[in-house]
Amino acid sequence: MTTSFIGRGSELVATRRALADHRLVTLTGTGGVGKSRLALRAAEEVRGTYSDGVWWADLSHLYDDRLFTAMVCDAVGLLDHSLRRPVEALCDWLADRQVVLVLDCCERVLDAARELVGELLTAAPRLTILATSREPLGVIGEFCLEVPPLSLGDDGDEAVLLFRERCAAAAPDVSLDSPESAGAVADICRRLEGVPLAVELACARLYENSVAEISERLTSRLDTLVDESMWPVRHRALRTAIGWSHELCAPLERLLWARLSVFRGPVDEADVQSVCAGGPLSAGSIPAILERLVAQSVLQRDGSRYRMLDTLREYGAMWLAELGEEQTLAGRHAAHFADMMAQAQAGWLSPQQVTWYGRISESHADLRAALDHLLTEDPETAVEMAGRTGLFWPCCGHLHESRDYLQRALALDTEKGPHRTQALWALGITLTLQGDHEAALRIGEECTFAAWQDHEPDSVLFAAHTVGLTRLMTGHPKIAYAVCDRALRACEDAPPAGPSYMCCLVIRAFALSAMGRLDEAYREASSLRRISLRHGEHWARSYADHQLAFIHLLQGRPEYAEGHARSMLASKHDIHDSLGIALGLDLLAGTIAVQGDGVEAARTSGTGDTYWRMLGHPNRGTPELGALREGWERRARESAGDNAYETAYHRAVEDDAERGLAHALQGHFSP
Repeated sequence: MTTSFIGRGSELVATRRALADHRLVTLTGTGGVGKSRLALRAAEEVRGTYSDGVWWADLSHLYDDRLFTAMVCDAVGLLDHSLRRPVEALCDWLADRQVVLVLDCCERVLDAARELVGELLTAAPRLTILATSREPLGVIGEFCLEVPPLSLGDDGDEAVLLFRERCAAAAPDVSLDSPESAGAVADICRRLEGVPLAVELACARLYENSVAEISERLTSRLDTLVDESMWPVRHRALRTAIGWSHELCAPLERLLWARLSVFRGPVDEADVQSVCAGGPLSAGSIPAILERLVAQSVLQRDGSRYRMLDTLREYGAMWLAELGEEQTLAGRHAAHFADMMAQAQAGWLSPQQVTWYGRISESHADLRAALDHLLTEDPETAVEMAGRTGLFWPCCGHLHESRDYLQRALALDTEKGPHRTQALWALGITLTLQGDHEAALRIGEECTFAAWQDHEPDSVLFAAHTVGLTRLMTGHPKIAYAVCDRALRACEDAPPAGPSYMCCLVIRAFALSAMGRLDEAYREASSLRRISLRHGEHWARSYADHQLAFIHLLQGRPEYAEGHARSMLASKHDIHDSLGIALGLDLLAGTIAVQGDGVEAARTSGTGDTYWRMLGHPNRGTPELGALREGWERRARESAGDNAYETAYHRAVEDDAERGLAHALQGHFSP
């Protein structure tokens, strides 16, 4: 939220006191009254009294209870790779932390929120939860604070102050100093009952209406705009302002407002053009209309993207239903994001790889919504899209969601073929990363049989990769090597220039070093790095750097190892691969320890352990690394002394993970 905070002095005091006295505080009130903004300000003001700070979970994009816990896990930085239920992992992650967790817009998932909050408060005795909701959660011990509208008249003029500030931003040439203008502003704020969103929507009309005209039009339309069966009486002021804003929009602006309600999260201009264009609304006209909706406070800028407040999205969805376009827009939305996944896979082995990881991350809520629609309406496309998520979701920490969607997609009655084989591959690697190796091997066998039926090089390589990864992670590098080497040789005549080929090369390099064939592994990793640099990609290059660092370290060249370890970390950071970051930090700590800087090694190791705890990973990488880590730690302790080591280590563990990673990345260079 980039606009300033107006008034709310007494509400802030009450919220701070409530947080000091109660472990669950819920700010209740009508839509648009300012619950989220008050929660944000209150949480920031008390941040310093909680040793682990504040975490914020925005639930306004949720449309399904099933995704609630996963969204809270994302908000607190938990990317659990274990087989535990997400709620168990979340309880463990928060168990010893002194933190404020803000759950914003709980009314969308009230039953799920009630259940999760109860479990978290029991499991984490130092946790405080600040929730916002249009109604109480109903949890034992909950303390509710009703958030009133901004003060008016004799009780203060917070609403007028808000109007004046927004006027200065929206229409700086408009003067509100005359008695007539001041009276009109006061009248507008009174008629809108001081509801902040309603006041802001009215103020946004100043670019084309005088304050007197706004006041007059609000009076004449006060109760005529919205069906009360859809909007309760207590929302009178807000529905009046939204309805009036909607009425004053041009027809194409109203149409775009309605169609935008199909999106679940922030979107960019190209997304809107692809999904919302049609009929009288041309793609070319959309950029200008988006900017007009921003000027009218219907949309907000979020960097280069656009977002719509939940209350305004609900209103747009109501009109979309009135237009009879719900199913049409849902289909367009799903088709657009399925196509995005196809483009992301096609661009994976290219200089655009990092950009695609960013886009997939930013569009996460809409990709889930698209998959949910396709699972019901278009099973074949659902399987195809779900398989493609395997390149992005597992390495970025969405393992539970990945497993859920892939299992649901593969349970559908769809045709056998490369798309289904890729979905089996994606499920296999997801299961392996979760530590469910027995299930992963079963899926690997199924994937291998499917690949044999496909007679496609991509399918053969995907199947080899999932089997090879599972074998590597369970301590069988010879089998991993044999499987991937055989697949790569089988495709030598026409090697696919794509993800499956690079994945198998990574496994072959790791398997060689795990078998102790270090010279061969060095040549393999060097070749892999050259291929990656030629294509401009980062994922496979980072694993090549891992192997080169590992081999340099084992062969007594720690300064070269350090350079490759930092290069790996930089690449993994760019694509938000937390598992890769954890592996890289372990390796970097080893290179620093061997060079004699025990304190810095301890600090790097502490940051690495923070990432491993975030992941909940059962094995911390491949098995052969365990004994080496212990040796590196002994070297670091000998150099620093136990007390200095423990002090540096625990400071890093207690520090912010991103800050620790930024420190580790200092001195990065490209070998």
